[in-house]
Amino acid sequence: MKTLIIINDAPYGTEKAYNALRLAMQIQKDCEYPVLNIFLMADAVTCALPNQNTPSGYYNIERMLRSVISKNGKVKICTSCAEARGIKDTKLIEGAELSTMKELTQLTMESDKVITF
Repeated sequence: MKTLIIINDAPYGTEKAYNALRLAMQIQKDCEYPVLNIFLMADAVTCALPNQNTPSGYYNIERMLRSVISKNGKVKICTSCAEARGIKDTKLIEGAELSTMKELTQLTMESDKVITF
């Protein structure tokens, strides 16, 4: 099964990114051979920034994304959203890559499930 999860909110402030990644990690755990794509848009593009420092006991979006990537999940970042936030040329976590609306359209059309947060 091919699943696309689109995240729109910043990594901290709401729990949308956290809950989206919890779902992604559970899909990878429970499904045999899942194809999982995560597309970060709007303020969610900052989820892929490295060196996030959260207080002990709090969730860390960077670690969660790295976990998804380590299990063959793909993380795409909207280039125009990154440009709008001044981070297009900033180093991203390893395995995350800039993408386009054209690729988001392709991922959407190829997916069995599309979930937005």
